[in-house]
Amino acid sequence: MNDKKGDNKIDNKIIDGGNHAALWHGRFKDGPDAEAVEFETSIYEDMRLASDDIRGSRAHVKMLGKQGIIPSDESAKIAEELGKIAEEIKEGTLQIDTSAEDIHSFVEGVLTDRLGDVGRKVHTGRSRNDQIALDERLYLRHAVPELQQKILELIETLVKIASEHTKNLVSGYTHMQRAQPVTLAHHLLAWAQMVKRDYSRLGDAVARINLCPLGAGALAGSGLPLDRAMVADELGFESPTDNSLDSVADRDYCIELAACLSIFMMHLSRFCEEVVLWSTEEFKFIELSEKWSTGSSIMPQKKNPDFAELIRGKTGRVYGDLMALLTVMKGLPLTYNRDLQEDRRSLFDAYDTAFSCVSIFTSMITTASWNTARMKASCVGGHANATDLADYLVRKGMPFRTAHGVSASAVRYCIEHGCNLEDMPLAEYRKISELIENDVYAVLPPEACVSARLTAGGPAEKRVLEQIHGLEAFIKAERA
Repeated sequence: MNDKKGDNKIDNKIIDGGNHAALWHGRFKDGPDAEAVEFETSIYEDMRLASDDIRGSRAHVKMLGKQGIIPSDESAKIAEELGKIAEEIKEGTLQIDTSAEDIHSFVEGVLTDRLGDVGRKVHTGRSRNDQIALDERLYLRHAVPELQQKILELIETLVKIASEHTKNLVSGYTHMQRAQPVTLAHHLLAWAQMVKRDYSRLGDAVARINLCPLGAGALAGSGLPLDRAMVADELGFESPTDNSLDSVADRDYCIELAACLSIFMMHLSRFCEEVVLWSTEEFKFIELSEKWSTGSSIMPQKKNPDFAELIRGKTGRVYGDLMALLTVMKGLPLTYNRDLQEDRRSLFDAYDTAFSCVSIFTSMITTASWNTARMKASCVGGHANATDLADYLVRKGMPFRTAHGVSASAVRYCIEHGCNLEDMPLAEYRKISELIENDVYAVLPPEACVSARLTAGGPAEKRVLEQIHGLEAFIKAERA
């Protein structure tokens, strides 16, 4: 569907009365100016809510019929026609009128066109205030799991790549200085754990989304005998919301989701920062596929990691969406205020951006190649095995703080003499500590440093395989 506003032509039937009149027009003698209608409409954001809006209306009229609020035959007739409207929108044979004020007005207008006064009964006992809160929750309840599946695909991709590199060394960094050797598998699994938390956070958010606000009305419920529990059950919600005022004023679920998406994008941005660094000539750890790189308009030799950079940049956009939602909400008194209409633009933009970014990142990283020789070379030099020398002395009974000082002295010797710890003569070692013997050379190679780190979650192959198997079990359980 076209998401751009047209040429500012407003169909007067929307504002001047008739079946397609604005739902509130009865109190007014004159309709608003066309420019005013264009300014206030939310139809462009609402379009994606059409099927959920209709689903909520069908559950509502079913309840109205069961409760005897409207005749049961009329309830069935409305529900049937709503089903036809939903199918026609899906097939494209019914186009959403972008001159409608919102999706509720459009659907009710079409229904009234077809059923006359019977169609006008669909809005009995409800307000657009509780209706839009319902639509958003229905939409997010299926949209968020779709994003979770994309995140699960990313986790699976990272696990697959990691399983191929459990023995391939790479330097780990702190403060962007070489710190200790790890493996590429261990590094990628750190990324996987980060997005696994994102997956979990989104699931937690869905639990709070999964409450039904319909029946709260404009703010104070209804004097009609509505069965809110029936509607909640019909729509698969855990329960109705507890307070009618809160039901229509609440947008915590939008803010929470945007916060979850912001954290997720922060993680993707960090991954992309490493991809950008690692693809430089200075690192040359990763080679991105030409399908996921661009060139320069002036420098023929360039191969730029533009997609990683774009994801990094779009993270700020999602942060902005979160800030917009927080700012809209910060000064609103109870209950509904029209400011709340602004929630959907930010919410949907954050969701769409995160969804596209995870898809692009997964494809980009899947097709990348890894320069394992260059990575291994990064583990030589820089004295990244200094902690292992200290640990060697600890195992011989020396207090760690003392061992730390001894190792620092050895590093200083190597710096002054232009050598590495593994090349330092034993005689020089023994000048620093008589505990150091010839067996020290067995613990200093980077492979030995990694193999020795057998603590849970560490880079030793045994522990990395445990992490891989744990993530594989997680993926399998989530897809079951």
